[in-house]
Amino acid sequence: MITTGQKIATQRTERSRLPETDLENIKFGRVFSDHMFVMDHEGGSWNAPTIVPFGDLRMSPATLVLHYSQTIFEGLKAYRSADGGVNLFRPQANIARMNRSSERMCMPPIPEELFMDALLQLVKMDKDWIPKGPDAALYIRPFMYASDEYIGVRPSDSYKFVIFTCPVRGYYAEPVRVRIETEYCRAFPGGTGEAKCGGNYAGGLFPAKQGQDHGFHQLIWTDGLTHKYIEESGTMNVFFNVDGTLITPALDGTILHGVTRDSIIRIAKDEGVRVEERQVSVEEILVAARNGRLRSAFGAGTAATIAHIASISFGEEEFELPQVAQRELANKIGAKLDGIRRGTIPDPYGWMVRVA
Repeated sequence: MITTGQKIATQRTERSRLPETDLENIKFGRVFSDHMFVMDHEGGSWNAPTIVPFGDLRMSPATLVLHYSQTIFEGLKAYRSADGGVNLFRPQANIARMNRSSERMCMPPIPEELFMDALLQLVKMDKDWIPKGPDAALYIRPFMYASDEYIGVRPSDSYKFVIFTCPVRGYYAEPVRVRIETEYCRAFPGGTGEAKCGGNYAGGLFPAKQGQDHGFHQLIWTDGLTHKYIEESGTMNVFFNVDGTLITPALDGTILHGVTRDSIIRIAKDEGVRVEERQVSVEEILVAARNGRLRSAFGAGTAATIAHIASISFGEEEFELPQVAQRELANKIGAKLDGIRRGTIPDPYGWMVRVA
C-alpha cells in the first residue's frame, strides 16, 4: 500500500536506445523513451510504485479491458526551457482531469502527489530524450486499464496505471482540411464525452477514415441529437474567429475539458480579445464563412497545440480560410502560449512545473 511522499523505486535500463535514435527525424508517437512508471491497484489500494525500463506489458486473454474497454488516458508535454532546464506544462490540470475520468469509468483515483512525483521523476530520468528545436517536446502518456482476468460486465477489482514518454515534433505538417460531420457522432448527452476514455476514440475511427478517404485531415463533430451544433474537431477542441470574437463550444458534458483550450481562453481574455463559450451552430459558422466574416478557425489540443484549419467543408460547399500568416489573432495567442511553455517569456499563470 502506498503512502504520500513514498519513494518511487527505480530500475534503470542497462542499455539506452537513445544513441541509436535520430531525434531530428521522428514520427509522432512512434519512438519511445527508455523508462516507464508502473503501479498496480489491488485489494482496494495502490501497491508500491516503480519506474522500470520501457517494455511490453503481459496480460491474460481474459483481461477485462480487452473485452469491455474500461480504460482511460491523458496526454501532456515536457519542454526544454530557454534557460536550459526542463518544465512540464500544467500537469496539475491533467492529473485532475484523469481523476475525473476515473470516477466516470468506475476506476480508482490516483493520489495527486504521487502522480506528480511520478511525472517529475520519469521525465528527469529521460530528459535527454527531449529533441531540440522550436517544435520539439517530450510527449507524456499516462493511462490506466482494468486488469482483472474475468469475463463479465462489471467494474474491475484490479487496475494497472502506467506512464511512458516519447520524443515528438509537430503533429501536423500543414494546416488541416476539415469536414463537418452530420451522420455519425462522437458523444451523446449522458455518455462519456467529457471523459478521456478509449471508447470515445474507437467509435470515431470509421467516420474519420471516411473523411480521410476524401482528402480531409479531420472531422468537425456535431451534437448527437440534432447535428445542428458544433462540438469538437477530431481529437481537439475547436475555435472560430468571427469578426475578431473568439468563439468555442461550451463544455456541456459531451465535450472534453481541454487543457490547451482553457489556456487559450485565459490568454485571449488577458490580451483583450472577446471570448464566447456557448452553443455554436453549424449554420452560424457557414453564414460567417459565406460572408467573409470567418477570419480563421483552429483546433486546440496537447498533441497539435494550435492546428490551423485551412478549409471547412459542409455538403457540397468548401470554404477556404485566410492564409496562416494573415491570422493575427490565432498567431498572437499561439506565440504567447508557446513562449510560456518554452520559457522565452514570463509565465504569469504559474503553469510551468520545473523538473528538478
